[in-house]
Amino acid sequence: MITNLSYDCDVLIIGAGPAGCTAATILAEEKGRKVIVLEKEHFPRYHVGESLIPHCWDTLDRLGMTDRLDEKGFQVKQSVQFVDEGGELSTPFYFSEHTDHPRAKTWQVDRETFDTMMMERAREAGAQVREGIKVLDFIEQDGVVVGVRAEDEAGKGFELRAPVTMDASGRDALFQRKKKWRKRDPKLNKIAIWTLYKGAKRDPGVDEGATTVAYVKGKGWFWNIPLKDDIVSTGIVAERDYLYRDGRDLAEIYEREIKENKWVEEHLSEGQQFGEYWVTGEYSYRAENCATDGLVLIGDAFAFLDPVFSSGVYLALTTGSLGADAVEQALVSGNTGSEQFADYGERVCQGIEWMRKLVYAFYDKDFSFKDVVMKYAEIRRDLTDCLIGDLIDKDYTELFDRVSEFAELPSELPHGKVASSGALA
Repeated sequence: MITNLSYDCDVLIIGAGPAGCTAATILAEEKGRKVIVLEKEHFPRYHVGESLIPHCWDTLDRLGMTDRLDEKGFQVKQSVQFVDEGGELSTPFYFSEHTDHPRAKTWQVDRETFDTMMMERAREAGAQVREGIKVLDFIEQDGVVVGVRAEDEAGKGFELRAPVTMDASGRDALFQRKKKWRKRDPKLNKIAIWTLYKGAKRDPGVDEGATTVAYVKGKGWFWNIPLKDDIVSTGIVAERDYLYRDGRDLAEIYEREIKENKWVEEHLSEGQQFGEYWVTGEYSYRAENCATDGLVLIGDAFAFLDPVFSSGVYLALTTGSLGADAVEQALVSGNTGSEQFADYGERVCQGIEWMRKLVYAFYDKDFSFKDVVMKYAEIRRDLTDCLIGDLIDKDYTELFDRVSEFAELPSELPHGKVASSGALA
């Protein structure tokens, strides 16, 4: 920490998505820190990533959000289910069969509402959240990040300084891009096209809110996420060349692919598509480092993993929480060097690697969850634990020793830890 500077706050956070607002709430309310959050947009705003996995509950409960989510009337999610290429549904993974904890039920959320609730919670906790602010650059002194340069919507520029900056800028990943730290996954190079439907078919009873993953002839998969107000979020993830083989009209591509799985076609045919078709790529990446002197990365600004198991919001909440704890320890110690975030980086990267192995297995054409569990019934619990997001500080070596008999798994990626001091110089 540079001591001869005048700081505007204790912690400066770029981005008011779930990661940024998690960190802001914890640091402002639990730790009593002065926190400023800079957000380029105005909320509510649309964002994809509606399906929460059970272990989101832990961070949301820490934030005092679980009762609020129940009261909001979001669609309850109690399972994940898979549909094969022929349109046949397998036995769902019911969370209640695994645990009687409150996290046995989670939520399918519309992100406009959820993210706005998270922002309001951060403000309630005492964080100053400023919308319509564009961060332009980072201020560095002697190789240490000490703040940012930004501008408001009128184009008026200003600077803010803090002993720690947290980059929660989402897929914009401001610091990651500035330093060319982005490392794409060597194989998980998919793109996604998605949209919304009104009045689509829903499965009955406890399965009404299930997230469904439906395979498309070895080329990719659909998600089907039931939301409140009779809305369904639906999307397809596949290789770019496969989806764009006949052109780039998103509506035409989507209508064509719906017919590739009879479960998807049956469920969507009863509904009506509305709104836009969206597309995005670069579906799996990680920063070369999780932090440098005076700065730590959280949420999508740090890493994003192929969303087949709905890990996006979970990783945002988890990195926001763990990152906030690491920042507090750094401030208390008076040392905000990158080494202070080494444990944070190690724990998060190991958790991502467990889920990444599961994603690779999913894309292996010869892999089946059913086959693994049929041969090794004793690993079903670990498999479910991994699927529901119990990723931090848990060892899944035995599980993936078994899974490796059925699928080719990746070696762990070396990046995502910490930069050595002076790495910015």
